[in-house]
Amino acid sequence: MSLLHQMAPKALRLIEAERAHQLTILALKAGFGPSRPKAPDPILATELAGLSLNGPVGLAAGFDKNAEVPLAMAGFGFGWVECGTVTPLAQKGNPKPRLFRLPRDYAVINRLGFNNRGLEVFGQNLFRAQQAGSICPIGANIGANKQSKDRVEDYCAALRVLWGLPNWFTINISSPNTPGLRDLQSADALDELLSRITQTKQQLTKGQPAPPIFLKVAPDLDDPQIESIATTCLKYDISGLIISNTTLARPGGLVSNHRAQSGGLSGAPLFERSTQVLRSFRQASAGRLALIGVGGISNAEQAWQKIKAGASALQLYSALVYHGPGLVADIHRGLAQHLRAEGFASIAEAVGVD
Repeated sequence: MSLLHQMAPKALRLIEAERAHQLTILALKAGFGPSRPKAPDPILATELAGLSLNGPVGLAAGFDKNAEVPLAMAGFGFGWVECGTVTPLAQKGNPKPRLFRLPRDYAVINRLGFNNRGLEVFGQNLFRAQQAGSICPIGANIGANKQSKDRVEDYCAALRVLWGLPNWFTINISSPNTPGLRDLQSADALDELLSRITQTKQQLTKGQPAPPIFLKVAPDLDDPQIESIATTCLKYDISGLIISNTTLARPGGLVSNHRAQSGGLSGAPLFERSTQVLRSFRQASAGRLALIGVGGISNAEQAWQKIKAGASALQLYSALVYHGPGLVADIHRGLAQHLRAEGFASIAEAVGVD
């Protein structure tokens, strides 16, 4: 979307949202992007569940569904890049139109439905990216096919097919656009899911170190659900939680034309709720789970609030639509200023201080 805004802003504003995104991917594949970013301030270097990041701001899943341009996105200064969501079998997703800008609200609504080309293509693309030598960690966000008869097996299959390629995996059970997927967040279903994922991981590692496995959750959770999810993740030694996915809620005050569209809402209106849920997970896990803050981040001050609420690292996507890829470097600069101004020597020192 807005990566092309910097290349052809007038033309892109006239293009339907999903088509603009497709053109952006094509442009990045053709080499229209920076070759190498300026190194972030050394004070921003941090560790996340064993991953070494030169900066905490990462690209959220959804932009690069098929792992086509992770190196190009790393070139914009992201400290880590998450590709996907990928499902075992290719699928077209939901009927179009299914992606809507809400420009007056700095928001996006999508009901894409895990449109992707499947594990085989994703794995080939990721292999090429890793062979080329990435400048930052690249992860795989995995999901279940809409028509799957055993969704838990879909996640296990993705682990088996992609094992050894991504630097981490994210288990996405929180998209609102695959019917019934969020049911996997319930206590019994989550226990079964994480039990089988743990078994699969043990079979694949054979006692060797495993890549981090994160769980991506919804912002539409109440306190008992948060407590239950945190307890289950600790039970199965999940590496961390990504908080959060898009919301089905429609906060008051939305004014853009597409505000009544169905699907998941992301962008600025999600900031307060996602940060509240982040803080609740920090309390529920007593700081024992690594937390990644996502939702509504569009400046360094908001990124700083997420870190102080308990986020060890951050992700963004929707803000790129309105602020462009230069936002990444802006946020990193601002975070470095916050750290020094408040007397912290590292990101890790500031995590959860609120």
